[in-house]
Amino acid sequence: MFIMQWKKIAAILPAVFLLALPAKAIMAGEHNHHSHGPEKQAQLSLNNGKKWVTDENLRQAMARIRDALEADMHAIHSGKATPEQYRALAQKIHDQVAFIIGNCKLEQKTDAAFHIVLADIIAGADAMAAPGGNIARKGAEKVSSALDSYVAYFDHPGWQGAKHSH
Repeated sequence: MFIMQWKKIAAILPAVFLLALPAKAIMAGEHNHHSHGPEKQAQLSLNNGKKWVTDENLRQAMARIRDALEADMHAIHSGKATPEQYRALAQKIHDQVAFIIGNCKLEQKTDAAFHIVLADIIAGADAMAAPGGNIARKGAEKVSSALDSYVAYFDHPGWQGAKHSH
């Protein structure tokens, strides 16, 4: 079963990276009528002073990522998380990323903004799947930071704040 899931994720991940790249191009000023400097390239901002609107599928997946991370946070912070725990957590996160890609229907500008958060989640999960405890821990911290950005910039009614610390 794990191998089948891995093959599915391996087939989806290249698409995830391709989806993340255009968002950076959009944020860098691909639209000629807007002049964004390089400092805006990967910077989140609010939608005219308001949080970006999310859909139910995105909210569900992000809550699952938060819950999965929180379940292992004590082991991560105490330095007792095993490589297997990190890989299992990375798999749970990659599963939710695949769900987001397959099911979320966001408005184009919202989607572009979310890709900044999504890129950090993917990079963090990839680091957790890599060998080496310090790299894996940094990956978990990156996902945790991405969750902080998500809740700061995206409207998620009922979000129960993550109980993590950096």
